[in-house]
Amino acid sequence: MATKPAFDTASIHAGQVPDPKELSRGVAIHRTTSYVFKNTEHAANLFGLKEFGNIYTRLGNPTTAILEERITALEGGAASVAVASGTSAIFYTVITIAKQGDHIVSASNLYGGTYTQFDAILPDFGITTTFVDVTKPQEFEKAIKPNTKLLYLETMGNPALDVPDFEAISKIAKKHKLPLVVDATFTTPALLKTIDHGANIVINSLTKWIGGHGTAIGGIVTDAGNFDWSDPKFEHFTKPDKNYHGLRWALDLHDSLKPIAFALRFRTVPLRNLGASLSPDSSWIFLQGLETLSLRMAKHVENTRKVAEWLAKHKKVSWVRYPGLKSDPTYSVANKYLKKGFGGVVVFGVKSGREGGSKFIDNLKLFSHLANVGDAKSLALHPASTSHSQLSEAQQKAGGLSPELVRLSIGLEDIDDLLADLEQALSLT
Repeated sequence: MATKPAFDTASIHAGQVPDPKELSRGVAIHRTTSYVFKNTEHAANLFGLKEFGNIYTRLGNPTTAILEERITALEGGAASVAVASGTSAIFYTVITIAKQGDHIVSASNLYGGTYTQFDAILPDFGITTTFVDVTKPQEFEKAIKPNTKLLYLETMGNPALDVPDFEAISKIAKKHKLPLVVDATFTTPALLKTIDHGANIVINSLTKWIGGHGTAIGGIVTDAGNFDWSDPKFEHFTKPDKNYHGLRWALDLHDSLKPIAFALRFRTVPLRNLGASLSPDSSWIFLQGLETLSLRMAKHVENTRKVAEWLAKHKKVSWVRYPGLKSDPTYSVANKYLKKGFGGVVVFGVKSGREGGSKFIDNLKLFSHLANVGDAKSLALHPASTSHSQLSEAQQKAGGLSPELVRLSIGLEDIDDLLADLEQALSLT
């Protein structure tokens, strides 16, 4: 094609052409651990990054490569690496950049697993985090230290759904020559391309809306190719790396590869040596999801908006958070960035408090009570007692999580059936 394909076209075609030998139109699943080298020179070139190709499925796989290229195209990035889960994607991102003695500045309104990783696990590796209010960009700047190596946030805080001012925070990151890492799971590239607003690294949980059917777990990291890693403070990139032949990633790579130094180190150091590789079968599942991503997201957004507006008027509901409601605290910021819709999650509180929220969830019939979002099926959860239960009460409060909060991931069912189920469950609270 002479011109760059539009999003819907890229979601179906990017990264793949029909197999030239078998003429298969569908993507093949390459169930293999390893690949034959043509000769010793070919093998040495692959390991020395003198040419690209398949070595071992822990490092890369032809089916997964199509998924990676497709996400790269949809995000508008330079390279992507897929891994076994979203949390692996986050951990590998951090350790690709930071080392013992380093520091992170992060939004406080994170998914519970991410918060725990930053608050309780990374300190064991000597990496500490300062959590700040994502709605106050100046707090990011105030928290930056000489040993800070990255700024981190989510496109929508999970579960409070606060939307950051990406460009304001990106401006701070650029001023201090730090990469801005964004978890874009709750928006996907179908609703927001954060690279266009200053992100340097984008993380997506493939498990959620991208897969879309709750059938596989995976994560992917996209390198925007727009960050200069040659600053001496990024020692993983400027000093000889004993993990990979003493290579200085920001200095020794060919000029054509330097923009994707992060993606290359991510693949060849943590992924290669720690091994959270994505199976080709899961990659194939996610590729099926990508083909209908924009269609599904439009329906998720439509249904969720209607549910949010309905809840906001209900006599048994005390409050509702959804970025698409004009009454929402972050509506003005969300409206600036989310031109294609405000996502597929709504959270609210029942007037009868935590006990009423529990009764509501226990009496749902169509909604599934489970710990996930982004499914074609509608889902419900009480985060304070489940996904965020490892956080202290103070940490929950800092993240915008109140004891009575109920999270709904709105699926693709008929809206009248969804509202009927919500009504009968609320009537019993």
